Amino acid sequence: MELRLDGKTALVTGASSGLGRHFASVLAASGAHVALAARRKDRITALADQINTSGGKALAVELDVSDRAALSPALDHIEANLGPVDILVNNAGIAVEGSTLDMSDDDLDRIMDVNTKALWHLARRVSERLVKGGLPGSIINTASILGLNAAPGLSLYAISKASVVQMTKALALDLWRYNIRVNAICPGYFKTEINADFFETEAGKKAINRLPPRRLGAYEELDGLLILLASDASSFITGTAIPVDGGHAAKLA
Repeated sequence: MELRLDGKTALVTGASSGLGRHFASVLAASGAHVALAARRKDRITALADQINTSGGKALAVELDVSDRAALSPALDHIEANLGPVDILVNNAGIAVEGSTLDMSDDDLDRIMDVNTKALWHLARRVSERLVKGGLPGSIINTASILGLNAAPGLSLYAISKASVVQMTKALALDLWRYNIRVNAICPGYFKTEINADFFETEAGKKAINRLPPRRLGAYEELDGLLILLASDASSFITGTAIPVDGGHAAKLA
């Protein structure tokens, strides 16, 4: 089965930078029409222009995923311009670092609102539309290897991503009868805006050296799994949480 996405419409959240920006470009290059959702409108507009100039089709959608009232209007806008969303890449997320005793109630609420609740709300709204239209779909959640194993100093992040892993399995079981698949990608350490400065420090370089491959992942090393899960080639794959981490999760287990 061909790993192409022609005729499909993908929504990628957190598309203004990092993995989300890369995922959007990869999906567009594979033939999907792509809606780029993020709060930073200037960045997603520039990326949409780049994709459209290259022969793809993209739409910039300014969206705060934690604003529940904005989700349905955003989906209406995407559907009117690109068609119904049948691939959702639930990628938006934030990190809050610090020991458990240093965290506040507000820290917990903020990270759960963005990393967990927003993914569930958007997945439900997309799924409702797919079911109503009798359409199949694929939901891909960005989790983390810290959703599979914890690490010191990142308790809230690990909790939020573990919730995403469990959510993925629960949604997969509920939605399978409607031909909607739900899977999660669990990246290991990749350089992003959030961690780039740390990995340039001596502590960061030592952390990289402790990883099994002694290097960070390259964004392109996520492409194969992303396209597989988004395409019809993975029509019998659902409820999985797959690490892409150079063996890091295996070392932590």
